[in-house]
Amino acid sequence: MPGLAVAAGAAAFAWLVHLGVPALPLLTIAVAAGIVTGQVPGLRPALDGPLRPGLAFSARTLLRAGIVLLGLKLSLSDIVGLGWVTIASTVAVVVLTFVGTLGLGRALRLPGHEPLLIASGFAICGASAIGAMAATVRARDEEQARPVALVTLCGTLAIAVLPALWHPLGLTAVQFGHWVGAGVHDVGQVVATAQIAGQAALAVAVVVKLTRVLMLAPMVAITAGVVRRRQTDAAGPRPAIVPLFIVGFLVAVLVRTFVPVPEAVLEAADLVQTTLLAMALFALGSSIRVAALLHTGWRALVTGLASWALVAVLAYGAVLLG
Repeated sequence: MPGLAVAAGAAAFAWLVHLGVPALPLLTIAVAAGIVTGQVPGLRPALDGPLRPGLAFSARTLLRAGIVLLGLKLSLSDIVGLGWVTIASTVAVVVLTFVGTLGLGRALRLPGHEPLLIASGFAICGASAIGAMAATVRARDEEQARPVALVTLCGTLAIAVLPALWHPLGLTAVQFGHWVGAGVHDVGQVVATAQIAGQAALAVAVVVKLTRVLMLAPMVAITAGVVRRRQTDAAGPRPAIVPLFIVGFLVAVLVRTFVPVPEAVLEAADLVQTTLLAMALFALGSSIRVAALLHTGWRALVTGLASWALVAVLAYGAVLLG
């Protein structure tokens, strides 16, 4: 309970900051608050002691619940409305970024599951995808620290960098929205970046981004299948082919698509989903130790920056094709 209470308080703090500065995405604030908290020497005994059970529950169980509710943002009819060229190019961006980042991370000899987690975060949907993939492969909390920090850093930088490139690249407002949706990691960061170009750009950006979010299910399922084949009985229980929370995510997508859900219910679900993810991302951020990252994480930094550049270039190519 103490850890859950701290995570809930951090989520409330992130809400207040976001209300005061709407340009800052709420979930980015939550991660940043966690990272800052984790660097305070006087707080570390509490974070690693009495608060740890609640924070671990937030980082795992609440994250999965938030991902399930994230499915209620997705309507298949909205995605179909993008057209097959945009859908195909968006899927290609996700797959190519994932494969390219995974290969680079392994070439640079990043430890454990870090290459997979960085690839998931940059290719699909930021820290939420990292948490989903980490749950599937049973990655340790320490293995999530660098990927979460990197995807938060690059997604935050995108809020300033991409608008500066909008006019030099000769993009229309709608094309800019498409580029942002295909190339920025977290949904909140997409909204913060695309809204600069107006409502039309924002609408396209969100639908394209949610198309990438939908790729979370098959990417996690494929990864679980690969891990399942590689593991032996001696290595412990094999992961489910499709994790239960991913099944819940897909059910939520189908409900949003085929069931006339009242707007009030969708708004309430969005509030709960955002709160759960804010608590989870604060908990993940609190496990990050920046000093250790600066000392040992240069290869992860190179991988993250290269992946950020790769997804931006591929997304720009998808815009030109569309």
